[in-house]
Amino acid sequence: MTHHPKSGQPILRVDGLTKRFGGFTAVDDVSVAIRSGERFGLIGPNGSGKTTLINCISGALHSDIGRIVFNGEDVSRLPAYKRTRRGIARSFQIPRPFKSMTVLENLLVAIDFAAIGHGLSVRQQEAAVGAILEKMGLGAKAHALSSQLSQVELRKMELARAMAARPRLLISDEAMAGLSGSEIDEVLALLVTLSRDGITIILIEHIMHAVMQFSERVVCLEAGRIIAEGTPAQVMGDARVQEAYLGA
Repeated sequence: MTHHPKSGQPILRVDGLTKRFGGFTAVDDVSVAIRSGERFGLIGPNGSGKTTLINCISGALHSDIGRIVFNGEDVSRLPAYKRTRRGIARSFQIPRPFKSMTVLENLLVAIDFAAIGHGLSVRQQEAAVGAILEKMGLGAKAHALSSQLSQVELRKMELARAMAARPRLLISDEAMAGLSGSEIDEVLALLVTLSRDGITIILIEHIMHAVMQFSERVVCLEAGRIIAEGTPAQVMGDARVQEAYLGA
């Protein structure tokens, strides 16, 4: 399987995506293209449709209308685990580690699930996982039980579990919620490192300065529609964005 979209093609293209729940339209005709290696921020007030859009991209939900093309392939009808194996990984706001397992064991489960048929020996798997933990600053915690980790260490482990899937696209869903300023900087630095390794990153985040610092391009959703798209400065300066967040 090719590791790069055909030249000029975005790695992810969302075309006319609509998702309804009964009579409620959560995502309303959204189209966006994300280029390979891009640091992309997704913002919007609560209830704007961010999570629904991400659930449709990752495969947790199937859209009613529209299509999702990843790496040149229409993945709109694929189940989530098949999208993971094609290179779409997602980390969650609330990490749900296997608490009775060590950090290393948690990652071995992730690598097994995501890369089935990877042909790696146990030793190679452990080496791959060890390298990820070192990169995430968790090398010293490899044999600690995940139940013993601090909040910021748990967030790092959640990102590490996503990275064990060897993604080309990482969706980071509120990885910084509830962290202190210095901890936010730690997670941001990690995401920048992953980006430099060539991973495309979609950052969904309520902490505005983090999104603005990290993203090359930002999209703002409100009521399921894109109301602004551009550089962080352009989007923050947009009157509709300010109104969506602050009220008229």
